[in-house]
Amino acid sequence: MKAIRFHKNGGPEVLQLEEIPVPEIQPDEVLIRVNAAGVNYIDIYQRNGLYKTVLPYVPGTEGAGVIEKIGSTVIALRPGTRVAWGQHPGAFAEYAAIPAWKVVPLPDDVDDRNGAAILLQGMTAQYLCETTYPAKAGDIALVHAGLMH
Repeated sequence: MKAIRFHKNGGPEVLQLEEIPVPEIQPDEVLIRVNAAGVNYIDIYQRNGLYKTVLPYVPGTEGAGVIEKIGSTVIALRPGTRVAWGQHPGAFAEYAAIPAWKVVPLPDDVDDRNGAAILLQGMTAQYLCETTYPAKAGDIALVHAGLMH
């Protein structure tokens, strides 16, 4: 399979398109054929070494695609299901092995691009509005970015 990886930290020039084996899944993982990957600041922080990773590293911590294979202990997901995941690396590749508990099925009306983009932003909004500052009725929030079609 094709994957974007880096073997040393640095700028964008350290990213390499490589041919590597399809990941083997663990009993609690699913193998996903990646159709879309989110691109976030964490990818830059990992690439430049601010956030440490084990090298070589396939970036991309959120993505969407179709389950190709399930591990032996996975019971709630099936091959052929369209899914998205967040907070697990490997989206900058054709296939990714992801722990099943991090995977959510995508509704038919959510395409892969939006599915790949929404989980991290949704988790960020959730913790900012419920943990960092518990928003209450009557509070005013400034939304400084949005998605338009």
